[in-house]
Amino acid sequence: MLDLFIKLSMLIAFFAVMVAVGLYCRRHATDVSGFVLGNRSVGPWLTAFAYGTSYFSAVVFVGYAGQFGWKYGIAATWAGLGNAFLGSLLAWAVLGRRTRVMTQHLDSATMPEFFGKRFESRGLKLCASVIIFVFLIPYTASLYNGLSRLFAMAFDIDYSVCVIVMAVLTGIYVIAGGYMATAINDFIQGIIMLAGIVAVIAAVLNSQGGFMEALDKLGQVSDPSVSTTPGVFASFFGPDPAGLLGVVLLTSLGTWGLPQMVQKFYAIKSEKAINTGMVISTAFAVVVAGGCYFLGGFGRLYAHQIDVASEGYDAIIPTMLSGLPTVLIAVVVILVLSASMSTLSSLVLASSSTLTLDFIKDVIFPDMDEKRQVRWMRGLVVVFIAISVVLAIIQYRSNVTFIAQLMGVSWGALAGAFLAPFLYGLYWKRVTKTACAVNFLFSTVVMLANIFFQERFPALLQSPINCGAFCMLAGLLIVPAVSLVTKAPDKSRLEDIFACYEQTVVVTTRESIGRPAEKNR
Repeated sequence: MLDLFIKLSMLIAFFAVMVAVGLYCRRHATDVSGFVLGNRSVGPWLTAFAYGTSYFSAVVFVGYAGQFGWKYGIAATWAGLGNAFLGSLLAWAVLGRRTRVMTQHLDSATMPEFFGKRFESRGLKLCASVIIFVFLIPYTASLYNGLSRLFAMAFDIDYSVCVIVMAVLTGIYVIAGGYMATAINDFIQGIIMLAGIVAVIAAVLNSQGGFMEALDKLGQVSDPSVSTTPGVFASFFGPDPAGLLGVVLLTSLGTWGLPQMVQKFYAIKSEKAINTGMVISTAFAVVVAGGCYFLGGFGRLYAHQIDVASEGYDAIIPTMLSGLPTVLIAVVVILVLSASMSTLSSLVLASSSTLTLDFIKDVIFPDMDEKRQVRWMRGLVVVFIAISVVLAIIQYRSNVTFIAQLMGVSWGALAGAFLAPFLYGLYWKRVTKTACAVNFLFSTVVMLANIFFQERFPALLQSPINCGAFCMLAGLLIVPAVSLVTKAPDKSRLEDIFACYEQTVVVTTRESIGRPAEKNR
C-alpha cells in the first residue's frame, strides 16, 4: 500500500506541475505567433530541451532501445551517439541559424508555409500539409506504445485510463499555453529524463554485478540464428553493421526533415541562443539517447525472463526494470511519461498549426482573423489527441501491430519527403518547385508501398527503417538532379528571398565578436 502511495504521489505532483505551467503561459498564446512560436523569443535552454524531449519518446526508451539492443547488443549505443552528433549537433549547426533567419524573413510559421513562400507554390504548401496530416497521426498514436507494460508493472490501473489521463493533461497545457507552455514543460520533463536514465542504468548494471561483469556476461551470449561469431553482442559494431547503419541514419538524419523538430529553430531568440542551444541539445542527446540504447544493449541478459517471439520487443525494457526499488520504478514511469508527453505536445501542436494555417485558412476560410485561427488550432489539438488515443486503445485491445509498424513508415515518409527540399531550399537558389514535388511524391509512394508490398522490396529495404533511410538519401540526389533539368526560378524573386542572409545588422559584442574599427592615426 505504501509503495502505491509513493508512486501515485509522484505522478500527481508531476501532472500538477505540467498543468500549472500551461495555465501560467496563457498570456503568451493570445495570437498565432505566440501560440505557435512563442513570439520567436525562446531562449537556448528551453529550445534545446524542447528539441531533445520532442526527439526522444517512449518509442525510443521502450521500443527502439529494446528492439535494437536485442538485435545489435551493446553496439546499439551507436544509434544514440548518432542521434546526438548527427541528429542534434549537426542539425543545429547546418539548419539552426539559416532556418531562423529565412523563416522570419518569409514570415512562415510552419514547414508547409515555408515551402509555399520559398518556392511560390500554393500546391506545394497544400501537398506538404496533407503529408504531415496523414503521417503524423500514426506517429502520434505510436507514442503510447510501451506505456501499457510499464503501467502494468507499476500500477493496477487499466491502460486505457492511463492513456486518457496522459492525453487530457497534455491537451490542457498545450491548449492553454501553446508553444511556450510546451517549451517550459519540455525543460522540466527533460530534467526528469536526464536524472531518470542515469539512475536506471546504474541500478540495472548494479543488479548484474557492475558494468564489466555485465559486459562479460553479454560476451558469453550466443544466438546462432543471428551470428556464429563469439561475443558478437558485446562487440564494437555488433552482428549486423549494415542494419545498424540504417537505424543510425533514419533516427538521426531523419530529424532534419521532421516538421515538429525543425519548427524549434523557428522560435529561437538570438544568434547566441543558437550556439548555446546546439551544445546543450547535443549533451542532452548523448545522455538520454546514448543511455537508452546502451541500456537496451544488455537486454539479452534477461532472455531467461522473457520470450521475445511471443511477447515482442516492447517487453524487454520493462522486464529489465521490473526488479528495481519502488521509488526507481516510479521514476521510470514518470520518465517515460515525460518522454511521451513532450513528444505528444510537439506533434499535436505541429499538426494543428499546419492544418489550420496551411489548409483551413488557405482553402476554406481565407479571411479568418488571428483569434479565430488560434481557436481552430486549440480545437484541432483536441481532435488530434482524441484520434491518437482511440488508435492507441484499439491497438492495445486488439493487438493490432499495423499501427505500431506505421511509426517507422511515418518517420521515413516525413523525413524522406521534406529533408532534401528543406535543406537545399535554405542554401541553394537553383532548387525548383518541380524538384520538391517529385521528391514529395517519391518518398510517400515508396513508404506506402513498403506497407502493402513489403515482400517485393529488396531484402535490405523490407524494413521500414532502412526504407526510410533510403528515401532520405535518395532525396539528396533527386532534388538537385530534377532542379538542374527543370526551369530555373525567377532570379529577382530569389535575390529577394536570399537577401535575408546579406542584411547588415548592428549587434553588441556580447552577441557577436567583431573586429574593432581601425583608429585614425
